[in-house]
Amino acid sequence: MRCTLAVDDCATYWQKADLAVSPSERAKVAFERRWFGTKSEARLRTIMTDMLERFDAFPEAFELLRRLGAVPVRLRPWICHIHTQLADPIYRRFTGELLPTRREQGYDAVDRTIVARWLEELEPGRWGAASRTKFASNLLTTAAEAGLVAGRRDPRKLALPAPPDVMLGYALYLLRGVSFEGSLTDNPYVRSLGPTPETFRAFAPRIPGVHYAELGGVGELGFDSADLLSWGLATIGGPS
Repeated sequence: MRCTLAVDDCATYWQKADLAVSPSERAKVAFERRWFGTKSEARLRTIMTDMLERFDAFPEAFELLRRLGAVPVRLRPWICHIHTQLADPIYRRFTGELLPTRREQGYDAVDRTIVARWLEELEPGRWGAASRTKFASNLLTTAAEAGLVAGRRDPRKLALPAPPDVMLGYALYLLRGVSFEGSLTDNPYVRSLGPTPETFRAFAPRIPGVHYAELGGVGELGFDSADLLSWGLATIGGPS
């Protein structure tokens, strides 16, 4: 991973990015105006590359975040988590498959050795031992920033995800316009936020702007708003 969750940097980007300015010129402006403080130009370009992949690649969500202005602090880590999943398939599988599976199997902790072994099983031979360990550490740090694990030293406690209910709505509305494996109620994004296919029905009544019904054992989601932008402006708040 080039960056961890980088919540403050993401929030700065939402507030300052001008889409009328090209990405290359935007990086220059960000450096000259010190959007991200005293970070070096090389580090800033790394951050900007991540921002493009996390947010510019999903224009409706990015437009919502820009129009909201100051996104509520309690939502920022979860929004960054979802968009990091969208941009990074390994982080997506780590937080949406490995961590939920360990919780379901009754484990209460995870460490770098376990994650490094999982990385080798995921893509055998891709990384050397030192690189795997570093990557595992970065994944755990990022998950800790999202509230999915607790602590900075091994073993890290597996935390029960506790996102605000509105974040499940954000994820579901966003995923309507994204290609992904699975269904809206069973995928790595939703699983990382807590619900499993077996428990989704218990979460559904709390999700704003979404209704869920089962008929003959088959679940069906309905949406009260036309799209993510209109839902977000009405639910999270912001100018019309």
